[in-house]
Amino acid sequence: MPSVREALLRAGASAALAWICGVAPLAAQEWRTVTMSRALTDDEEVRVVVEYGAGEFRVRPTDEAILYRMTLRYNDDAFEPVAEYRPGRLNLGIEGRTRHFDLKGRDKAGEMDLVLGRGVPMDLELNFGAVRADIDLSGLALIDLDLRTGASEARIQVSEPNTAAMETTHIEVGAADFEIRDLGNLNAERIDVDAGVGSVTLWLTGRWQRDGHLSVDMGLGALEIRIPEGLGVRLRKDSFLTALDAEGLIKRGRAYYSPDWEEADRRVTIDLDAAFGAVTVVWVR
Repeated sequence: MPSVREALLRAGASAALAWICGVAPLAAQEWRTVTMSRALTDDEEVRVVVEYGAGEFRVRPTDEAILYRMTLRYNDDAFEPVAEYRPGRLNLGIEGRTRHFDLKGRDKAGEMDLVLGRGVPMDLELNFGAVRADIDLSGLALIDLDLRTGASEARIQVSEPNTAAMETTHIEVGAADFEIRDLGNLNAERIDVDAGVGSVTLWLTGRWQRDGHLSVDMGLGALEIRIPEGLGVRLRKDSFLTALDAEGLIKRGRAYYSPDWEEADRRVTIDLDAAFGAVTVVWVR
């Protein structure tokens, strides 16, 4: 029969192993669901910054007379919601209750649903980590857009044109499966995409209200550029060990051109800098 000391040591080892395996007896998590919103009081420009670490992340527009409505499902033991407003600035999202808490990987069962009003000029910054993201920016009045992802699976669409003019859209993609549709509807003069590792699909569909410039800096992964028929395209490539499938483009000098480049009503220049991986051009109707 084992001694008391041996029994305690075995119990301690079992508890440590259970902790490592994630089955240690923990305090019950308390999940809460809250909804916060703000009425639309004027048409002044506002900067909106959204931070969300892990879980389900959804954004969509509305014609309601609101600035935003946010519904959060979160673990109240570890997180607290953020909804801070002052004239010209809105911060939304969730943050850990202790500074040592890892926001990026501990709330995978959480959810954030964000609705943004179409009626106000908006400088929008979206930052999200290990999430499954479904984002619809259709018809918002975006004067600036910054979008940053971590290890995410993200689908973004802009099915209706941006009602404001934008100089630059900046998209930073981590180790992600990332797709954005209807880039033309962003009404941006320049779109910068900085991608790390993963799969990226860029749809150049939508209504281009002026000529555009798309810059893509790709690390390791697969990039697919989907181009609608009738859009003039010039692709300039500066890459190392990157395979390019540019079917339908004609090489002239160091650049590739669509056959109707000179005659097209709208033209987009694509500057591609890729280290390793594969780049594919696909024509769509």
